[in-house]
Amino acid sequence: MKPDTLLLRLEGPLQAWGHYESKFAIRRAAEAPTKSGVIGLLLAALGIPRTSAPDDWLGRLNSLLMGVRVDRPGVRWWDYHTVGAGLKMRTAEGKNKDGPLLTRREFLCDASFLVALNGEPALIKELYQALQQPKWTLYLGRKCCPPSRPILAHAPGCHKDLPSALQSVPWEKRYADDTTPEKLEALLEWRPSDQQPNAPDDAEIWYDAPQCLEPPAHGPRFITRTAFSVAPDGQVTVAPQHQQQLPLPPPRPRANYNNSAYQRARDKRLHADHGLCVFCKNPATTVQHITYRRAGGNETTEDLRSLCRLCHDAVTMIEYGLGLEMGRINPEDPQWRDAILKKRTEIIQFRSLENRRRFLQPEEV
Repeated sequence: MKPDTLLLRLEGPLQAWGHYESKFAIRRAAEAPTKSGVIGLLLAALGIPRTSAPDDWLGRLNSLLMGVRVDRPGVRWWDYHTVGAGLKMRTAEGKNKDGPLLTRREFLCDASFLVALNGEPALIKELYQALQQPKWTLYLGRKCCPPSRPILAHAPGCHKDLPSALQSVPWEKRYADDTTPEKLEALLEWRPSDQQPNAPDDAEIWYDAPQCLEPPAHGPRFITRTAFSVAPDGQVTVAPQHQQQLPLPPPRPRANYNNSAYQRARDKRLHADHGLCVFCKNPATTVQHITYRRAGGNETTEDLRSLCRLCHDAVTMIEYGLGLEMGRINPEDPQWRDAILKKRTEIIQFRSLENRRRFLQPEEV
């Protein structure tokens, strides 16, 4: 049988895969590579411009089944960004804006993913050859995110389904003192079949199947979550059903940080907390929602808490991993104290590790 599955290693210092909540000045990153992002990477390897892609390639690439194994979820990080300085950008009212557009862009730092693409052997062979000698530079979502390892870490193979492909590659330690995880999460694309014509109850809908590139338009696809158990030697197997992670809840109401009512509630909260972080008592730089039930301009001071940047990042990272709904983490609640302290330590260690790398000090691997 000819190989029908392509395996990609997407790993780098920074990654940023478009998220459905990436709107205007707040540019969030998805938790794992999206299909539109991976298709963009493949088109770059093939040297196919945006104007030519819809004619033939988008249909062929969308036909691929995609699965992602999260070998290292990474740390979420925000970057302060400016766009269009001196270009007199147009506002929503049709006027010119003298200053640049200020945005916050989210990244996944130090993440690693194994991506499996299953499809026609002829297409898999063509993509494999293109990735061996890419026509254009390959990057992980944004152009500022180059890969740190060869994307083609494994040769194409024959696999009956996505789980068997993703468990064919052992989990690898990067540093000698890395701890082997008990399980790895995976996101699998689901399509109807004669045996299963209806989507599972826990299936999610991701709008990341590109239909057009100029202007960008995306269609839906079904995603199911599963988990793999990891043996001490790194071998990966499908985890028992009771260990599978529950699906994420529906999207929560969106906060509107430019809303004047929210800004007044924010100022009142900072004043009530005397300008100090409610967790560590350092100077506060922002406020955090502890509930989104009134998000969008109806917040009260009781819905917010003042935090310094370090505590804000720690709380946000914990929330991403828990899949919380309307209610969020209250940093004043004693039950979250140990988790926040642990995440603060991880962030500080990550910063220290990056500093050591910048100074090119040797690390045992």
